[in-house]
Amino acid sequence: MTRSSVLKRILFFLFALFYVTACSPPNEEAQEPTKIKVVKPEVKNPDTFVFEDYGTVRTLDPACSYDNISHQRIMNIYEPLIAFDGSATDAFVPVLAEEVPSTENGGISDGGKTYTFKIRKGVTFHEGGELTPEDVAYSFKRHMVVDQDGGPMWMLLEALVGETSTREKGGTLKPGIFEKIDASISVSGDTVILTLPRPFPPLLALLAYSNCGAILDKEWTVENGGWDGTLENAAAYNNPAFGSEPLHHIANGTGAYAMLKWEPSKAFIFERFDGYWGERPALKTAIFRYNKEWSSRKLALQNGDADRVQVDTQYLPEVQSMKGVVVHAVPQLSVAAALFCRQVNPEANPNIGSGKLDGEGIPPDFFADIHVRRAFLHAFDRDTYAKDVWNDRVVMPTSPNASGMPYTIRVPVYNFNLEKAKEEMKKAWGGELWEKGFKMVITHNTGNAQREAAAHMLAENIMSLSPKFQIEVRNVDWKDYTVAYRKYKYPIFIIGWGADYPDPDNFLFTFMSSQGVYGKFMAYENEMVDRLCKEGRFEVDPEKRRVIYARLQNLWYEEAIGCMVYQKIDNFVYRDNVKGFIPHPMLDAAWEDLKRLSK
Repeated sequence: MTRSSVLKRILFFLFALFYVTACSPPNEEAQEPTKIKVVKPEVKNPDTFVFEDYGTVRTLDPACSYDNISHQRIMNIYEPLIAFDGSATDAFVPVLAEEVPSTENGGISDGGKTYTFKIRKGVTFHEGGELTPEDVAYSFKRHMVVDQDGGPMWMLLEALVGETSTREKGGTLKPGIFEKIDASISVSGDTVILTLPRPFPPLLALLAYSNCGAILDKEWTVENGGWDGTLENAAAYNNPAFGSEPLHHIANGTGAYAMLKWEPSKAFIFERFDGYWGERPALKTAIFRYNKEWSSRKLALQNGDADRVQVDTQYLPEVQSMKGVVVHAVPQLSVAAALFCRQVNPEANPNIGSGKLDGEGIPPDFFADIHVRRAFLHAFDRDTYAKDVWNDRVVMPTSPNASGMPYTIRVPVYNFNLEKAKEEMKKAWGGELWEKGFKMVITHNTGNAQREAAAHMLAENIMSLSPKFQIEVRNVDWKDYTVAYRKYKYPIFIIGWGADYPDPDNFLFTFMSSQGVYGKFMAYENEMVDRLCKEGRFEVDPEKRRVIYARLQNLWYEEAIGCMVYQKIDNFVYRDNVKGFIPHPMLDAAWEDLKRLSK
């Protein structure tokens, strides 16, 4: 079966099984006799779109952003060479490229190891520069040179260089890595050529979705402290500290919208770019407001003060019957899990108390003991969680390989059983844990009610095992949360993952490999797992891939790596005068494609 047919089956499965959308009201004007004048209701602020959410932006630097909130801002300001065609995951349309490369048009050659993009002319950046092929080549190189720890550029590095990082495990630069990056991308006339060490089938999907594909103005980036484009100085721009990225709070793309203002944890305002090369968008302004209180978001939606608000599933019944509101329920290639860090950073860390197994805290390697992990897994009541938190409008995954992906299997789970949880705790740390007890903190990102509920369920059920077990649940703003787990500050971090490209490699590598974005920050290392992840990524025989990915999914259970919490169905809730929404299984509820919208 071809990759294209597999992806089409994925999309068909998802939408046939889950997709529900409310229909727009009929066009009243078309229903009336032509002699009767129909007065349409007045649209509040017709050229302004307001969205209220509880997510916060971490960075605007495309090379470093790896969260859905920052991704939305970045990919409405910057543009890629190609984009997904509507709701498809395996069909694309040109954006800054004049056409989508294929074997038929000669854009993909050498057995899938060479991709040639012809760059569009007449495109202007927000700050006035003109797009050139050199800008495109520089952007890809700069993304990989920066390669921030825990960032998204492992994918582009793997595809173009054959490495998942520019650095060795200890943090030192790999010899010759920048020369490899430079050699992988070249300019010839009005084209940019990407040369791969071996075929990487998800490349087009990766460039269409991820920040890896965002194109920068080279001159402007250099002027604002970005990499100067020379190999000699590349090391100085590698792995910048969180918050100190050169493009952290500034942006200059070619998109239909530019950033007008960003007040962290308050509001992000877009304004229409009148010099946009494409079709002029309908909206002049878009305002994304931070609002963590559901009652306040609900009132804003009801009164028309917000055109769209974030609605978690438990609140869905409150808006389904609301007048003037339309709900689109979109299944996502996205999973969330509570992940156990096996080596927590103890430095000034309030989440582990005393940092010792003395009843007043936990040691940094608390979760290195499999009995502790199994106890927490037995303490998660999957059935009650799905019913009470999601109203059963959710998929409860058994491994990180999202339902609807190729090679997904149902693997065993640690069923809810507090007696078994108690037995595991008595075995943990040679019996010393049960005798002394412990104190720790479980965190979740502010405003996410589903993750908060999971955190409280784990905490309350574990504490019910013994009065010596004390767990505090805390919330942390998203922009700070994504930094802290990368600094190994959380013994448990609850976090989600949406597909960068629709392939099991993107999920199982991420959660299980020692080089994966989450595997790494769980301090999880297993040589067999790393080997299987690598083999699965490049194996072309579907049956061999099936065997590899089945083994990895079973190892998720056997190793008790983490607790799968949910695979979500996102609710996109709008006032019914907002038009232009297109559902996509890789674009979650934080996403909004502003140039498509109108009121």
